[in-house]
This record gives sequence, structure tokens and C-alpha cells, in this order.
Amino acid sequence: MSSDPSDPRARCADPDVAAPQVDPLRFRQVVGRFATGVAVVTTVAGGVDHGMTVNAFTSVSLDPLLVLFCVDRTARFHDVVLDTGVWAVSVLTEDMEDASRWFATRGRPLDDPLRDWEHRRGAATGAAIFAGAVAALECRTHAVHDGGDHSIVVGEVLALDVPDPSGKPLIFYEGEYRGIA
Repeated sequence: MSSDPSDPRARCADPDVAAPQVDPLRFRQVVGRFATGVAVVTTVAGGVDHGMTVNAFTSVSLDPLLVLFCVDRTARFHDVVLDTGVWAVSVLTEDMEDASRWFATRGRPLDDPLRDWEHRRGAATGAAIFAGAVAALECRTHAVHDGGDHSIVVGEVLALDVPDPSGKPLIFYEGEYRGIA
């Protein structure tokens, strides 16, 4: 790191330099212009299924195989997924918007949350994997990092699948669900 005060890298590293104020609404508008896939992360605790819609999901490393997702610290799913330590990711197809909306609904009933979607149990984790997903991964929690009001959950990939090889992914862009044209 440069010690030259005219070097922008030196200014960014100085904790005494106040960060500019950024409007949170404008922030959401700007980052919403980054198209993301949509996935549901699931786990099972005490025989009860739990799931949450995420669009903050990405690959991290090839050696070891790692992925991550972000979860709001106030979400019910947060503590459950951290306690179980294993989870599955189902990347949704464009015809699974209803599943995305359901698993993104705060305060939804917890009894039988998967009743409307065909799924199977992952062999490595026991977590639900949607039959119609374009991709599925089973993971074991590798690390959890502070991410402000979210936790960044990094998982070691234990198993992979492509449940619907011909499916087209559900996309989220500018606050709306979309498909690939």
C-alpha cells in the first residue's frame, strides 16, 4: 500500500477519512442494475424444512470448491442455517417465480413450506432440492463472515446436480423478475 497521500489507495485505507454519504434508495437502484440469478437455499432441522430466496449467491473458489450466499441477520432462516451447518441451493427456472416469491415472504407459515413444489432430498445434506431447478448444489458451511446487516455464509460444495438441463434461469433485474429472451 502506498504511503503517498495523493495515491487514491492510500486515502481509501485511512480509517479517519469519512466515507461519502450514499442514499440507500439510490444504492438499491444502482445495484439493481446488476442482473442476478434467483435461488432458494434450503436446510432441514429436526425434520422441518426451511428455505429462503436469495439472489446474493456466487461461486468463490475452485480449490477448494466454495460458494457463498448472504442472509439477513434478522431472517428466521439465519440462525437455522447456521445451526444445521448444511444446506442446498436450487437455482430457479423462469417458471418458478412463485417459489421465489413464496420463500421471500417474511412471516410466511412454516408448516410444510415445500408442499407446492416437487423436490427431492439431497444425498449429502438431506436438504430439499427443487426438481425443476436449472442447477443444484449441496454444501457444508465452511465459514461465516460479517457483512453488515447480513452474514456471508461460505459453503464447501459436497454435491452438484442439474435437475432440469433444458430449463432457462429466472433473472432478477431492476426489482423485477425476468427470463432470458
